[in-house]
Amino acid sequence: MKTGMIINYAGGFDETVEELVALEDAGLQLVAMPEAYSFDGVSQLGFIAARTKKIELLSAIFQIYSRTPTLTAMTAAGLDYVSGGRFTLGIGASGPQVIEGFHGLKYDAPLGRTREVIDICRQVWLREKVEHRGKHYTIPLTEEDGGSGLGKPLKLINHPVRNRIPIAVAALGPKNVELVAEKAEGWQPLFFHPGKYKTAWAESLEAGYAKRDPEMGPLDIQLQIPFAIGEPDPGALQMIRNQLALYVGGMGARDKNFYNKLAVRYGYDSEAKEIQDLYLDGKKEEAAKAVPDDLVRAVSLLGTEDEVRAQLGELHEAGVTTLLTTPLASTPEQRISDVGTLARMTAELG
Repeated sequence: MKTGMIINYAGGFDETVEELVALEDAGLQLVAMPEAYSFDGVSQLGFIAARTKKIELLSAIFQIYSRTPTLTAMTAAGLDYVSGGRFTLGIGASGPQVIEGFHGLKYDAPLGRTREVIDICRQVWLREKVEHRGKHYTIPLTEEDGGSGLGKPLKLINHPVRNRIPIAVAALGPKNVELVAEKAEGWQPLFFHPGKYKTAWAESLEAGYAKRDPEMGPLDIQLQIPFAIGEPDPGALQMIRNQLALYVGGMGARDKNFYNKLAVRYGYDSEAKEIQDLYLDGKKEEAAKAVPDDLVRAVSLLGTEDEVRAQLGELHEAGVTTLLTTPLASTPEQRISDVGTLARMTAELG
């Protein structure tokens, strides 16, 4: 199991990067950079690449709508180049709130678009002349497709450091998870419940694995998870509870909330409805109180060393191979110490 962390959207980037050097020495193996509708992740990943030596880099995630497939491939090749082959391309569809609300693009066909983006990226990295005629992307655009007729197939000018950059996909829906198991090197599920994930995704994973090229190797499950060693801070638990209420209750319209549907697939039918009803009525505190305690604990990594070690065993048994932790300790010294302890524990799992 690999020890990684995900950087917070808000503030303190310089301080975090300074801390990464010490975290790398303590055993941190990977750092992930989110994007959402904050600063772009590319410039920050490039900065981190310049300030670190061995730590792996991951986008978590680049949205498939906001860049063309070939630009996504170029960006990944560029980040892999400046980091000396340390980059993994994390992509995802995001949701209509961000894609339509911030980018002004129609949120349509996330499954089909993801599949085509993966295929085009791999064609670019092989330095083939890019020719793709899919349902959602056509390269090059001909006169028949509404183009000028001047476009012609082109290949990437530079030679990538690697002609097969790993791709990880953020996915929650059954068909999306099936696609990930078939086509991607990694999977970024949010709110992964080690005791209930089979209820939500077993059939999808099995169907995807049946079509997977054996040469791709096993799927790298990259889990975002809040983390601290010691007696759980009530404030930290409340923060996790608030986040779950936001996502399950308010991240999307009543019938278009992926996280609410996931909670239902986990078996929290009535709880998911109550959280959503309260949140959409503006009763955010009540919605947070309605989040089940066992769900809060299942999607976090908090407690004494023995408790964390037991939780790691459950995650390992469920197939998790990479931790993208959010260290919750209040001081740099404690965060570095906690990450060092976690790195030793994950090393024991292999």
